[in-house]
Amino acid sequence: MKLQEIKDKTIEELHEAILSAKAELFQLKIKHNKMTPLENPAQIKNLKKQIAQMKTVLREKELQK
Repeated sequence: MKLQEIKDKTIEELHEAILSAKAELFQLKIKHNKMTPLENPAQIKNLKKQIAQMKTVLREKELQK
């Protein structure tokens, strides 16, 4: 997800996106540690970055209100 797409979302949509991204991150970590290594372990890093971006934009929007 691009930064502009994140900025276009509402506060409620950002909350939902953060929750789903955290769940996806958890699943990736479980798969990577317990079962088989991921084909692209950089997915974990990219997902963490995306969550941080969403949290930052969410906080900016909350402060504007």
